[in-house]
Amino acid sequence: MPTPGPLTAPRAIPTLQRLPRPLYARAESLGAGSWTPRHQHDWAQFSYAISGVLGVYTSDGSYFAPPQWGVWIPAGLEHEVVTSMQAEMRSLYVRRDACTWGADACQVVEVTPLARELIKQFCQLPAAYPEGDTAEARLVAVLLDQLQTLPHVGFSLPLPRHPGLLALCNALIAAPDRAQTLQQWALQLECSDKTLMRLFQRETGLSFRNWRQRMRLLSSLALLEAGHSVTEAALGCGYDSTSAYIAAFKQLFGATPGELRL
Repeated sequence: MPTPGPLTAPRAIPTLQRLPRPLYARAESLGAGSWTPRHQHDWAQFSYAISGVLGVYTSDGSYFAPPQWGVWIPAGLEHEVVTSMQAEMRSLYVRRDACTWGADACQVVEVTPLARELIKQFCQLPAAYPEGDTAEARLVAVLLDQLQTLPHVGFSLPLPRHPGLLALCNALIAAPDRAQTLQQWALQLECSDKTLMRLFQRETGLSFRNWRQRMRLLSSLALLEAGHSVTEAALGCGYDSTSAYIAAFKQLFGATPGELRL
């Protein structure tokens, strides 16, 4: 997805070989354009932004978490993390034997007030917190229970594996205000409109129209985060009407741009 500024030098990836406890916390203040090179690890990861927007990229799609939403990343999945502007991130690493709810795909979830408070408290514990019948271990148990019940939200953008479609999607992501029609794309890919529609639905699970709308709305998060007005964000991501943008934004995010002001 486009970012307001250039990417900086890559962030260091933790050199942990194994987690000291079933749950491990990492709190970070990230600068604008911060990114983590594609990597994987032997534990699940849950990351959320107290401020800023996190972008998580995998081979299957892109996942975005505005403030107070989080991204669940299963163990062993290659991923890259990008922040377009300054962000305060909290990450929880969950050992495989402690991850009992079987989440095997990236998901964006809402971080409830209770989960936020539990994460805040857990981040204050030492990495090798006391186990057994202790207050710390009970806090961990409750936090793990909360993580598996967080509501899922649709802040993801599936990507196709078909080379021609992937090139199309990448071109749209690079310029979300691009007005090229499905018919024009079909001509470029040397196929019929109907063939392109069927292929797009099969590869992404979304119609071309719905995919592009979601892509544009997700792109607008970075513009809002950078301080642009709602009208500027609407025009910048390809909407001709501010009211249409606000209505579509609320349908996807459950709040207007003003209510979800970053």
